[in-house]
Amino acid sequence: MALTADVKEELARVEVPKTTVRAAELASILRFAGGLHLISGRIAIEAELDSATIAKRVTRDLGELYGVRPDVSVISAGGVRRQNQFLVRILDGGETLARQTGLLDARRRPVRGLPNRLTTGSREDVAAVWRGAFLAQGSLTDPGRSAALEITCPGNETAMALVGAAGRLGVSAKAREVRGIHRVVIRDGEAISAMLSLMGATGTVRNWEELRQRREVRATANRLVNFDDANLRRSAQAAVAACARVERAMEILGEQIPDHLKYAGELRLAHREASLDELGHHADPPMTKDAVAGRIRRLLAMADKRAVDLGIPGTEAGLPADFDVV
Repeated sequence: MALTADVKEELARVEVPKTTVRAAELASILRFAGGLHLISGRIAIEAELDSATIAKRVTRDLGELYGVRPDVSVISAGGVRRQNQFLVRILDGGETLARQTGLLDARRRPVRGLPNRLTTGSREDVAAVWRGAFLAQGSLTDPGRSAALEITCPGNETAMALVGAAGRLGVSAKAREVRGIHRVVIRDGEAISAMLSLMGATGTVRNWEELRQRREVRATANRLVNFDDANLRRSAQAAVAACARVERAMEILGEQIPDHLKYAGELRLAHREASLDELGHHADPPMTKDAVAGRIRRLLAMADKRAVDLGIPGTEAGLPADFDVV
């Protein structure tokens, strides 16, 4: 929630010089934050907003763009509301404003999606639509596995219109419906950064990217540690299994072991935790790891052949049940 509040606070302070862009953002806020209501036979527009800063921005734009002075009231936190909400209501001139902002069509019917002029406007207008939607019903989660920039939408039509608007900006977004609630979600880290930049949250982008990179580095480090641990476990298990088989081989062959193979077996048993490369360095004269491995392999093969001839268990008989054959 803190991250979302920071983004909204930054977006609510973005300076927009162009009137058409301000109008697109305002129309989007009114569409996503509330809707049309019939009060005493008159059409009213209401928008429920998260912060006083956003409410002030909406109030200012309503006055400067349309000459409308709304009523603003505070809805105290309680129940499902974790913080105070700010209700902006326009009763006088509500129908006229609804037509001007595209909430009503020419036949006084509520527009189900987004006004066509908003989604087909300039890139600045489309970015303003997304900024308004985020100010009204947006959320941003911390970067990580479940990172997401999400907008809760009034219905499927607005969700699809918002997805299309994101596409015009070159950002991939998807519409989701969960338990009857329609949402538009951006999950890719790069796409989230791009949309935040387009909306004007440049400060948040820097902080979010730093946090994302730190978490990616930490996750990579954790994966490497787990990988190294697994390799060490496998190496240790292989060394123990090899020693068990060598011991069994020397029991089977007894005095019949050729000296060079016997030396390799004794070397393996003398340095039980050493790698093949380390065994080669311990040898006198030194040997390559391939030479050590070859001698141990021939020792085991000779012992297994002798065990078959004698009708006794081979070198694998000395392995614990939970060890893989080496």
